[in-house]
Amino acid sequence: MSFENAVEHVKTICEEEGFSILLVKSIDEIFKKKLGIMDHPRYTTILACGPKLAKMGLEASFNVGLLFPCSFVVYELDDKIIVSHVSIMKIAKEVGLASPKAMQPVIEETRKMVHKAWERF
Repeated sequence: MSFENAVEHVKTICEEEGFSILLVKSIDEIFKKKLGIMDHPRYTTILACGPKLAKMGLEASFNVGLLFPCSFVVYELDDKIIVSHVSIMKIAKEVGLASPKAMQPVIEETRKMVHKAWERF
């Protein structure tokens, strides 16, 4: 699909799977405006909040909020459109923001929600 359609598709899927879209920002446009870089590949970040997941994360540790919101990115690379995401809940456990035991149910619920969304691509 086109770059624009991929961005819209990610937003739609996130919203349909219970996430709230907080911000959609074209990083390459920021580079143009602030740095004068005219030829950077297209790169858009989509910041989303899964309220249920955020609440679970904060119940494990308020420090988990340091990683909020969830980020999805859409970018161009070698004439391909790439969509990517990383689990902030797994990162919270790995960097010691919350105990592994407290984060395990949060990670499992996050896995279910994100995999359900990814299956729709």
